[in-house]
Amino acid sequence: MKNIAQSGNTVSVHYTGTFEDGTVFDTSHTRGEPMTFQVGSGQLIPGFDQALPGMTVGETKNVQLTPDQGYGPRVDDAVQEVPKTSFPSDFDFQEGQTIAAVNPDGTTFPAIVERVGDSTVVVDMNHPMAGKNLNFEIELVNIL
Repeated sequence: MKNIAQSGNTVSVHYTGTFEDGTVFDTSHTRGEPMTFQVGSGQLIPGFDQALPGMTVGETKNVQLTPDQGYGPRVDDAVQEVPKTSFPSDFDFQEGQTIAAVNPDGTTFPAIVERVGDSTVVVDMNHPMAGKNLNFEIELVNIL
C-alpha cells in the first residue's frame, strides 16, 4: 500500500518540534519544504522515526518523546575542563558560545563553553537537546 508508511519507505514530512513549555526549537514549515528521509534508516532520532510506520499520507500525529527517544540523557562526564592551550592562540572565549569539538575520528560536533578560567575552559559536550523531553507534530506529506 503506497499511502501507508512503513520501514524502508522514503517519505516527506512537515514537522514542528517544541519543548515542554511550547517553545518551538525547529520546524520544516519556515523552510517552506518538507524533510525527506528513509524510515527506519537511523537518520533521525529514534522516537521521531518510530512514529512514522502506519501513518497515512495526509495524516498528522503528535508525539511526546522522552530523552531516551530523542537525544539521550545528559551525561555529567561530558562536561570537561579543557586547557586553553587546546585551542588556537587567538581564540576568543565567551561563555555560552557554541564551538566545534572534534572526535578522535576527526568528525566535529557542537559543544558549549560553560565557564572561562585563567588557563582552562569548562566545555559541555552533551548534545544541546540531551536530557530534554521533546514534542513533535508530524504530518506525512508523501511516500516517494
